[in-house]
Amino acid sequence: MSTNAPRGPAPRTAAVINPRAANGRAAAHWPRIVEQIGLVEALFTQHPHHAAELATQLLDEGFERILAVGGDGTISETMNGFFRDGRPINPEAEFGILPMGTGGDFQRSLAIPSIEAAVGVILSGKSRTIDAAHITYEAHTGGQTSRYFLNLTSFGMGGEVATRAKNSLSAYSGKLAFMYATVEVFFRYHAKTVELSLDGGAPTTHKILNIAIGNGRYHGGGMHVCPKALLDDGTLEVTIIEDLGMFTLAKDLPVLYSENIYKHPRVHHHRAAHVRATSREKVSIEVDGEAVGTLPIEVRLLPHAIKILTP
Repeated sequence: MSTNAPRGPAPRTAAVINPRAANGRAAAHWPRIVEQIGLVEALFTQHPHHAAELATQLLDEGFERILAVGGDGTISETMNGFFRDGRPINPEAEFGILPMGTGGDFQRSLAIPSIEAAVGVILSGKSRTIDAAHITYEAHTGGQTSRYFLNLTSFGMGGEVATRAKNSLSAYSGKLAFMYATVEVFFRYHAKTVELSLDGGAPTTHKILNIAIGNGRYHGGGMHVCPKALLDDGTLEVTIIEDLGMFTLAKDLPVLYSENIYKHPRVHHHRAAHVRATSREKVSIEVDGEAVGTLPIEVRLLPHAIKILTP
């Protein structure tokens, strides 16, 4: 949808800040950012999922613009606080990002190359309405749970890398954790057999390396896994990477990370607004880079669900 300049007085603005993002740089740089964008009420996260709680609290208090300061995880959690019972708390509220993490996948989809550019986006005050998605999945702790995402979810090797980085490599952080996790998973990963249903169609069976369901285009620190995805086109991009041998995977990794991924003979893509995936095996999933659970999953698109500040 087209961008529109805001009308009337400046919206009441608050920021949700992850003080641990970028090894503490988010908290350290915040005073300088405030000087550039003006007086903004700030709340700092204290534990996992706190960003969503704070965003909901701020919206209930009448704030009209919420900024997420941190990495992809903070951005995703803050956005989750915009919804209650499947609906936006305030459909007119605006969401903005000040990316200060290590992955930067959602900012790539928004074409915001740097924190300086993000400050410029905030100052311009232009927004557009984009789609979101709702995902239901099996939690690691057991039982079904759900959340929202703006960027991307994947399962298979991507889910195992995220799980490994979270659970077994806590001594490392950011890209280093994912580098170690990717290497470890690469040498032990076995293809998973999953059943996939798109828009209520009959399930199809796939032996996969990975499947990505994207509203945005990137995951894994820059892998261009859904290069045709658009944030506001009312559909999700579904990229299926079939089983690849270790040699083929290593040889073709540059193609699999590029916008030419769909040219690979073992990659297929579809579009759908409703996706179901099941498996008899344990298949790990990640949502916006966070290891959250396993199959089965159900993903539903929420068209034109949230206003976001964009270039």
